[in-house]
Amino acid sequence: MKIVLAYSGGLDTSVILRWLKQTYEAEVIAFCADLGQEEELQGLEAKAQKLGASKCIIEDLTREFVSDYVYPMIRAGAIYENQYLLGTSIARPLIAKKQVEIARREGADYLAHGATAKGNDQVRFELAYAALAPDLKVISPWREWNFKGREDLIAFAQKQGIEIPVSREKPYSMDRNILHISYESGVLEDPWQEPPQDLFRLTKNPEEAPDCPEIIELDFEKGNCVGINGEKKEPVEILRSLNALGSRHGIGRVDIVENRFVGIKSRGVYECPGGTILHFAHRQIETLTLDREVMHLRDSLIPKYSELIYNGFWFSPERYFLQSAFDQSQHFVSGVVRLKLYKGHLTTLGRKSPYSLYNPKLATMESDQGAYDPKDATGFIRLNSLRLRTIASSQQGK
Repeated sequence: MKIVLAYSGGLDTSVILRWLKQTYEAEVIAFCADLGQEEELQGLEAKAQKLGASKCIIEDLTREFVSDYVYPMIRAGAIYENQYLLGTSIARPLIAKKQVEIARREGADYLAHGATAKGNDQVRFELAYAALAPDLKVISPWREWNFKGREDLIAFAQKQGIEIPVSREKPYSMDRNILHISYESGVLEDPWQEPPQDLFRLTKNPEEAPDCPEIIELDFEKGNCVGINGEKKEPVEILRSLNALGSRHGIGRVDIVENRFVGIKSRGVYECPGGTILHFAHRQIETLTLDREVMHLRDSLIPKYSELIYNGFWFSPERYFLQSAFDQSQHFVSGVVRLKLYKGHLTTLGRKSPYSLYNPKLATMESDQGAYDPKDATGFIRLNSLRLRTIASSQQGK
């Protein structure tokens, strides 16, 4: 029996690796996707082997993650419940995809993950497995073992001599990649409790951010950010640069109570500095270049698209369908956006595009030299009010 475990080196998957060895007496291959966790990957291979893994495979997927997952999501304007930029959600399908590839390569017939039985990730992983490898069997330890919560896992880890990055004082569940970091559990389970300042790892406290604002210009081509301040860069380098800028100015902190797919409300705290800047800037260039009806129709579909990602349906036909529609809308979303970064806030200073639909002759409050005939508005308003006048007359008569 051979199992490929999606392994992060955190509390859950460290305990799971040892538990899989003891429970199934199987060969366990630990797989870690490098999505930009940086220092969290240090010593991971040695730790996995110490826990009993036959090998630990670490693959750098950062470029693929940004280009093929984050950027399509930005082009679609995705945001879940108007606040969450889906940093954890969008990483799961790529991890699952690579995990399946490794299982095929290594001749394994079991996949395992560390998602809890109350969370969204169990659904995300297993829907991706189903779409990509329906023949492989899935082991979900949180739905099998007798541990009741993180306290039990911490006690087991201490008893087994397993090094873990959490304690009873700071039992936070964290997920990090180049797009964001998330925090759950511990004091955060009280939605009235303010997150402690020592929780945050990526961004400066906005109150302590520089007193001098920073102005940047972002270049867009077909909905993709391709440069910063006139310098062309690859997507992964753009996100890294924007992370540094956003972190310095305290941008991208979000504290929300969100609705999980399984029907539970949960409180999550997120840091997403570069992604917040990208999402905001992309919207600004769209205001200049997207047709009104296209924008409004697209906006009506954003909640559904975001929900598909959040719930784990990245590899579904409906997500592919919506992605094609969104990408079609982006053909002329090109130009430059100028932003001001200051103490946790983003302000638009300007935007320009060779495909701008903004016509100053039409928009002006001064003489438009015949570009627009005000008399035309009379018939326009009369036709649009016909239904309302008909209803009012009928109701007043009765």
